[in-house]
Amino acid sequence: MIEPHAPAPPGSPPSWGGPCGPEAPARLPVRPAVGRFLVLAGVFVCAACGLVYELELVALASYLIGDSVTQASVVLSVMVFAMGLGSLAAKRLRGLAAAGFGALEAALALVGGSSAMLLYAVFAWTGGWGGLWADGPRILLVAFSLAIGVLIGAEVPLLMELIQRVRRQDPGGAVADLFAADYVGALVGGLAFPFVLLPFLGQLTGALLTGTVNAVVGAALVLGLFRRDLTRRARWLLLTANAVVLALLATATVLADDFERAARHAVYGQDVRVAVRTGVQEVVLTGDADGRPLDLFLDGRLRVRGSDERSYHEALVRPAMGGPHARVLILGGGDGLAAREVLRHPGVRRVDVLEADPGLARLARHDPGLSTLNEHAYGDARVRVLSGDAFHRLRATPSATYDVVISDLPDPGVTASTKLYSQEFYGLLGRVLAPDGRLA
Repeated sequence: MIEPHAPAPPGSPPSWGGPCGPEAPARLPVRPAVGRFLVLAGVFVCAACGLVYELELVALASYLIGDSVTQASVVLSVMVFAMGLGSLAAKRLRGLAAAGFGALEAALALVGGSSAMLLYAVFAWTGGWGGLWADGPRILLVAFSLAIGVLIGAEVPLLMELIQRVRRQDPGGAVADLFAADYVGALVGGLAFPFVLLPFLGQLTGALLTGTVNAVVGAALVLGLFRRDLTRRARWLLLTANAVVLALLATATVLADDFERAARHAVYGQDVRVAVRTGVQEVVLTGDADGRPLDLFLDGRLRVRGSDERSYHEALVRPAMGGPHARVLILGGGDGLAAREVLRHPGVRRVDVLEADPGLARLARHDPGLSTLNEHAYGDARVRVLSGDAFHRLRATPSATYDVVISDLPDPGVTASTKLYSQEFYGLLGRVLAPDGRLA
């Protein structure tokens, strides 16, 4: 819990630069009103970056480790606990608020910005070693959650000290202003991650860019606004530290594509032929050259093994096709393999494939290896691809529309698909099935 501002006790160390103690107004290069606005703008940006780090860890852990509910719970609970520790630890730095905040932001930018890449590296190169190494990603996830949480938690007490140094006001008003900027920044960061950073930059580059913004804003706030509170040596140390952090993040950004390719080869082997992020998930195809069987991975999980997929899809589809089967709905099955088995049966007039990821269906239609495996099912005029949320689609579907429903969905351990195994969802399926219809 963050304590409201109180004057530092007698004997507290002075700020690194000079004769003024923590209760003296800061010697700012701008008017106090402008300085206060700049501090609150810094709070806004730092809060946005902090939430991006948090969401980045949750997303990457869900992708690498699975079970997104568990991973989100671990990250959030550990990080909130660590924020409390960081807030307590920052009390000792209030007399060095400017220098402490500058060092804190450089450390947070480096740790938060590199967290995704390091977590992915441990998963890719040590995850298959077995033994203790198999838990490496989980251990590193907790370590990053602790470190980032401590650094984020230490921000607010130091920023509280800085905003009071700009212009002293009642503690309640200062806390309200600070937390308002913090919460609005968190909102912006929370929206930017899924709608901007993840689809346009990807997980690794998005985290590195966030760290870069974090470092630049932290350094600019301290070295630009509070530079007179720092000694010459302190200014050079902070400038050098931030330059090193920015150089490391920039180097990692330049190498991110090569790193991802090497990591994919470490995870999937040397046969990676296609690796694409569709906006819904990462799709990786391996093999299908020189007699090697094609394997399909979705978000790191093996979904199709070309060497034995036929027995799986035959067992899924054939039992349901024993009665009337003119109208068939396939849930999932964007790879086209269930549709291939359905089309083998005479009398099929219509096949609707309801796939949440239209990018996967496009790949299954156009990729030479995958389209050969599904026997060009999407080229059949009877097949129609539908996209969107399955709940929404089924609620808008008239009753008794289909004779057969084939559910070729991810297992319910993937949190996004758990609602597709609920009583409510099966109730919707029962409504769209004909009276003698069948669900597999």
